[in-house]
Amino acid sequence: MNLASPFSLSVVAITALALLGLPIGHSMIAGSILYLWLAGLDMGTSAEQLLNGLYTSYILLAVPMFILAAELMNAGTMTDRLLQFCNAVVGRFRGGLAQVNVLQSIIFAGMSGSAIADAAGTGKMMQQLMTKDGKYPASYAAALTAVTSVIGPIIPPSIPLVIYALISDASIGYLFIAGIVPGLLLALTQMIIVAIDARRKNFPVEKPVPLREFPGITLRAFPALMLPVVLLVGIRGGVMTPTEAAAVAAGYALLHSVAVYRSVTPGQLYHALLNSARTTASIGMLIAGALVFNYVVTVENIPQSLSVILKSWDLSPMGFLILVNILLLILGCVLEGTTILLVIVPVLIPTAEALGVDMVHFGVMVVVNIMLGLVTPPYGLLLFIMTRIAEVPLRDLVHDVMPFLYAMIAALMLITFFPSLVLWLPRLLGYQGIGP
Repeated sequence: MNLASPFSLSVVAITALALLGLPIGHSMIAGSILYLWLAGLDMGTSAEQLLNGLYTSYILLAVPMFILAAELMNAGTMTDRLLQFCNAVVGRFRGGLAQVNVLQSIIFAGMSGSAIADAAGTGKMMQQLMTKDGKYPASYAAALTAVTSVIGPIIPPSIPLVIYALISDASIGYLFIAGIVPGLLLALTQMIIVAIDARRKNFPVEKPVPLREFPGITLRAFPALMLPVVLLVGIRGGVMTPTEAAAVAAGYALLHSVAVYRSVTPGQLYHALLNSARTTASIGMLIAGALVFNYVVTVENIPQSLSVILKSWDLSPMGFLILVNILLLILGCVLEGTTILLVIVPVLIPTAEALGVDMVHFGVMVVVNIMLGLVTPPYGLLLFIMTRIAEVPLRDLVHDVMPFLYAMIAALMLITFFPSLVLWLPRLLGYQGIGP
């Protein structure tokens, strides 16, 4: 690549601006405008690509709705009721409170679709519960909260899978369904590590919830437990599109928090709306920057060039998937997940299609990989969030995260080598797809 070419200078500009502290979305827009200017193209094309990408994509409306649903649940008592239910189910075992942390992430995953929302919401509560009276080391509780939060964007609904559907034209409904088994597989690996640690480190046993109280606890949590069921049945039954399901999730959370549980004050509702708007704006700007930069990548014919290079290596579909996993795991150490999804993955999709890789399997594998990047040192965003929440040194946090990370990478390999783990449930519901 010519180091003085417009594209090279554009990449240098994006990198330099990002290192100087400018948000990556703004950096990509600025670098793309520089490319258009140096290449002698109409710089107004950047605005055209941005507006066409944001305002003609119905699917993107799902993002703010899922974010709002998570905020409303955190503002009300829905999360408290879910935690009580989880404690009644698994809290009685050794290390039970740690197992509750995993179980609540599985259940809350059906409502938020965001790892950061899980860590900042129920994850923060679990951190406080686990460290109360010195039951668990603060670094271990923070590490477990970080790794369990990655389940949220894999089990539906999932904001990363919505974005992947945008760039790949894969079915959102089948992507959502395909994420269920991989998400549960990650949770299983985490529960196994917790069980091993509980015996090795002699974690405490919580006071068991009497069985006679279980029906009442379940009944109080039932409306919250039903939300993912309503969404999946509605999508699969053709009653609503995934985007409409996101609006239903937000409306459902609002109705139960305000009218049924009566646990949200006008002030809390205002802050939930405000926080949702801020988060949506930051994600929207990142998507906008990626859309403009992806136009530059397309003009430079990079996806096709990369496809030709990879074909010359004569890779098998499985060899390609292994290469993609290695690439994304490395990039996850230094780049934010949404950036990888919006900038790197679109370049890989043409090659995946040419090799006959199923787009639903590829999407779930990619999203699982990117989620692992959130807890991969040195950049892992969830690591930084949990160091602030738990006030623990990053070094101690990373030390406790690593056994979970190794186990989740093993789960990622199973997802990669055995596509049927991802595709059997969608096929059960009518998906045709590609491959074994």
